[in-house]
Amino acid sequence: MLLEHLSSKLEAIAAQHLTRSLRVAESPTDTQQTIRGTDGAPHKHLLFCSNDYLGLASHPELARALAKGATLWSGGAGASHLISGHTAAHDKLEARLANWFAPHIPSVKVLSFSTGYMANLAVITALGDTDSEIFSDKLNHASLIDGMRLAMAKVTRYAHNNLEVLRLRLSASQAKVKLIVSDTVFSMDGDLARVPELLALAEEFDAWLVLDDAHGFGVLGANGRGTLEHFGLQSERIVLVGTLGKAAGLSGAFVAAHERIIQFLLQSARTYIFTTASIPAISYALQTSLDLIEGDTGRSRRAKLVTLQTQLHAGLSHMLSRHPWLGWKLLDSDTPIQPLIVGSNEAAMALSRALESQGLRVPGIRPPTVPVGQARLRITLSATHTTSNVDTLLHALEAQATAMLSV
Repeated sequence: MLLEHLSSKLEAIAAQHLTRSLRVAESPTDTQQTIRGTDGAPHKHLLFCSNDYLGLASHPELARALAKGATLWSGGAGASHLISGHTAAHDKLEARLANWFAPHIPSVKVLSFSTGYMANLAVITALGDTDSEIFSDKLNHASLIDGMRLAMAKVTRYAHNNLEVLRLRLSASQAKVKLIVSDTVFSMDGDLARVPELLALAEEFDAWLVLDDAHGFGVLGANGRGTLEHFGLQSERIVLVGTLGKAAGLSGAFVAAHERIIQFLLQSARTYIFTTASIPAISYALQTSLDLIEGDTGRSRRAKLVTLQTQLHAGLSHMLSRHPWLGWKLLDSDTPIQPLIVGSNEAAMALSRALESQGLRVPGIRPPTVPVGQARLRITLSATHTTSNVDTLLHALEAQATAMLSV
């Protein structure tokens, strides 16, 4: 009976073209990757779906640092940070990141986590108590939403980037503690939050500003330090979450905030207290990743990303102007995330499959990750893509548009 119940649910998912499936990569993360196909055979693909924005996951210096870290620290941490798992490698990484964000967050300290999901759950559940009200952008990441579901605080959502509505909600709130919560770069739309204005509202209404900089860290700012550097912001009200598995090329996450907030998280954040610390070798190797991000490699690769973004956006805009009947829409994004709205789930997945048959991996993104009727290709760029790679994708999309016209 229980299996039949689940079978009916799976059938309903399939009927809506929402079935997800795993793909097995048989080579390391890179723009060119070998993926096991549905036929069981390996196939080479050009990827436009990874969050490895700077292409550091395949950087040889990171591989060497990871190997050295394993030699120095062996395997796992063996326990939570508060028991025996907090090593000198973790401590050095946290101190380095605190130094990075010292110009932006007075009296800053950093706490490291295994994943960004756990870091977001920690912040939202610890700060979102019964005295609090959380004000959340409707397009925030699932990890922030899940944190709000677990928190004891009242949750008030506002329309995406609509700070006029947010102001009204804040002014009507009677909560003792207010938390404004937002992605900095929205993962499915690629646009930036109006962070300077969010901070101004936090100052006006005496609120914390919790920012998830998962897709800004490493990519934005002159030194790759993310959204705070990009906008030149400073405030002790900022609670910054960053991830280290995207532009940093490895794994893990951190929270950077005023030392009193970090001390409170150390005492209260369940996803920190009750989980094993991350592998020390990774924390060791992340020092090399930070060197690359803030050095010449990072600067040149961020400049390359801007060039590729401009090329792709211009090419897609030109294609859509020639084929308005498609109904596709290109969102306005100044980041490596360049979404192409297709519409229905079926159409988005058909387009994704057609590209994959030509050796291009661009998965379709469907509800509930995005709103109903806005299924899309989430095209992401890496600094290790070439202009020729981008042309290949543009030509393939143009061929699909032409083929659809002839049907």
